[in-house]
Amino acid sequence: MTASFACLSRLRAQPWSIAVMLLLGGCQSSQLGALWQGETAPRATAPPSETTKAPASKSLTPRPAASAASPPAAEPAPPPPPVDQGFLYSPYPFPTSLPVPPPLLAPSSAPSGASPGVEPEPPLFTPYPARPPEQAQPAALIRSTVPPVTSEDTVRVGLLLPLSGTNAELGQAMLNAAQMAVFDFADGRFELLTHDTKGTPAGAVRAATLAVGDGASMILGPLLSASTRAVGPVAQAANVPVVAFSSDRSVAGGGTYTMGFLPSAEIKRIVAFARSKGVRRFAALAPDNVYGETVVTAFEDAVAANGGTVARVQFYDPHAESFDDAVRALANYGARRQALLDQRRELEGRGDEVSLRALRRLGRLQTLGELPFDALLVADGGKRLQSVAALLPFYDIDPRKVRMLGTGQWDVPGLGAEPALIGGWFAAPSPTARTDFVAAYRETYGAAPPRLATLAYDAAALAAVLARGKDGPDFSARAITVPSGFWGRDGIFRFLPEGIAERGLAVMKVGRQGAEVISRAPETFQAKTN
Repeated sequence: MTASFACLSRLRAQPWSIAVMLLLGGCQSSQLGALWQGETAPRATAPPSETTKAPASKSLTPRPAASAASPPAAEPAPPPPPVDQGFLYSPYPFPTSLPVPPPLLAPSSAPSGASPGVEPEPPLFTPYPARPPEQAQPAALIRSTVPPVTSEDTVRVGLLLPLSGTNAELGQAMLNAAQMAVFDFADGRFELLTHDTKGTPAGAVRAATLAVGDGASMILGPLLSASTRAVGPVAQAANVPVVAFSSDRSVAGGGTYTMGFLPSAEIKRIVAFARSKGVRRFAALAPDNVYGETVVTAFEDAVAANGGTVARVQFYDPHAESFDDAVRALANYGARRQALLDQRRELEGRGDEVSLRALRRLGRLQTLGELPFDALLVADGGKRLQSVAALLPFYDIDPRKVRMLGTGQWDVPGLGAEPALIGGWFAAPSPTARTDFVAAYRETYGAAPPRLATLAYDAAALAAVLARGKDGPDFSARAITVPSGFWGRDGIFRFLPEGIAERGLAVMKVGRQGAEVISRAPETFQAKTN
């Protein structure tokens, strides 16, 4: 284990975060050169189990299982050390043969559509701190029984990230997050081998080849779909599974799993919620690119599956300087405006008191005639979303009458600065777990993490947990696709056999000061039935 990671490991168990920041910079400054040159980065390892005692902040708090077996007879465990009452960390996989204490967080109801009599299984691990209710008693510590470290026991996992090139800043932040997971989850046998993909498919192939040559049992990354597609054959030939950060489902399969947030899942969730609230007629406004086409296809399927109708779909050029034409066409503004002008002229020609009163009412309108939809999906994000949304009221698409719907690209702070989006709904992972991660990341690195940093944390945590399997390291497809899934920094997730990630999503409502949860994310997955 390198001195830098040993330094960080010792510091993360202390309550004083300022010293962490100061010493972290000193520990890693001499290693940055290798990262930027595209060389293999230092190997991140957790503290050796024979020299490190489990700190109180790393206690295991098992969630309730569907059915608990009677615990085997065992020698009495030594009394647990004091536990910090503020947070309980749960960095290890759930034991299945130990008594189950009361849950720290009340589980939500089973997902709709669950088969009667079928109990959903809980996720395997909870790699984020859970604040217990005041009346809850701290659970007993489950002590690690990892055998002494030997060179033969070393488990290596490759991490492929763009540490140079246009996405270097994001790649470094994801590396930071992965290192946090190593120190939260791994034992002394675990090594994280970081390689720079340089943000290109060719660089990713070279990085994957180096990782396989170093004996990696699993590859985490790359970030982009083109790089993931290029890495697939290299990893498959070596029988090494890949957990990539892409959200392109077309690259999944054949031993490649994608952790990215799938637009189709977000669309299904938000459309089903909107239908449950009485929305029947839908419309979509999307960029004319691969993302927009993917979203619209999923949108049309979801609306049809929920018994609604798609009244209108309008695409726009994402590179255009102005989006007026697209919004104007979606609103049928020309015809509706002309209908208003014609009605005014007719009333003015009559001249009677009733017509004059009607004319005064029409003076407050921009157009005449109702829109054929009750909800509008605006499938974009960032500055383009704000530009498009600002045009909606101008062309008489009134947010007070038409419910605005969004995708995961709406899951950013400050969205309420655009008045037209206030009150809009979108589906995204619950922010509860991510809030704790953001705080921990900020304490350690002195800045807020980018949105995708949680993917790297959860992937590294997953690898560390699989490396500590009951019968030894297990990176098989069966272990990766366990039906109960995992509970990470973005809530519950699991990998389906086809290689894509299924997530439990919440429904959020945009407010002036931020988004609030209006429909909670599920805490267990629906049990599979044959």
